[in-house]
Amino acid sequence: MSLDPALRQRIDSIVRSDRVMLFMKGSPDAPQCGFSAQVVSILGRLLPSYGSFDVLSDRAVREGIKEYSSWPTIPQLYVDGEFQGGCDIVKELYASGELQQLLGVPVEEVAAPKVTVSDDAAVLLRGAVKSQGGELHVAIDASFKHSLSLGPRAGHEIAVESNGLTILFDRESAQRANGLVIGAADSGGGQKALTVENPNAPRANPVNQLSALELQAIMESGQAFHLYDVRTPEEHRTARIAAATLVDARVATQIEKLPKDALIVFHCHHGGRSQAAAEHFASAGFTNVHNLAGGIDAWSRDVDPSVPRY
Repeated sequence: MSLDPALRQRIDSIVRSDRVMLFMKGSPDAPQCGFSAQVVSILGRLLPSYGSFDVLSDRAVREGIKEYSSWPTIPQLYVDGEFQGGCDIVKELYASGELQQLLGVPVEEVAAPKVTVSDDAAVLLRGAVKSQGGELHVAIDASFKHSLSLGPRAGHEIAVESNGLTILFDRESAQRANGLVIGAADSGGGQKALTVENPNAPRANPVNQLSALELQAIMESGQAFHLYDVRTPEEHRTARIAAATLVDARVATQIEKLPKDALIVFHCHHGGRSQAAAEHFASAGFTNVHNLAGGIDAWSRDVDPSVPRY
């Protein structure tokens, strides 16, 4: 399917509007998907600023960029008008130092983290290496989710020795791993399972689930609150809660300046995207963050049937 010439020209203009252009879901201040958040994290380490386009705000661009790049997923990174790849490729380029060279920034030296492997964990890991082969890799994403895997060495990893084992980290993971403890705990039936403790993992405040009726009660009480809509502008035009403000890059910056104890509620269509947004701000230190359970669909069903359901 060929891309409409007018849309191709528009995407051309967006790509060339900045030396570094990231097509993503959300904004660098408030990514709306984990893959976009990972690329934002990497670029934030390397550049003071760069261009971005929120594909959730424009359906034509969201679908057109996939045809334009011959790449089926978002995010997508362009440098000097050239497509570089999606999340996994950007991570690989960063890990190897190629992304830094492409952007013209020095490759930062990353110190090898201090890692402790308990005796019981070492037994389990040695058994896995012996039976499956490969080398032990530990990855830690921006949300501090840990994954252990076995595979070949790529050559750019940071290697750490502990309890007779060699553990390989990519650059991002190594910077999150200092003090990591890999242990083992009883999992029942006399079996043991690996555990991972990371002192660097943030202790995010919980995101509270708020029903549509509870949100209505807050509105009617006169209590100060902030309600934000993280859907696309198209969805916002289709159906909206009158008190809600649509989130864009400017609004995300305004949210960051609110008092940390401000009552903040996020909503989307059914509650998934708004949960991610709420978790983002909770991890940034906000202590009174809520997600509208069921989204605007629940609001239409339980509070205001005049709001269209879609």
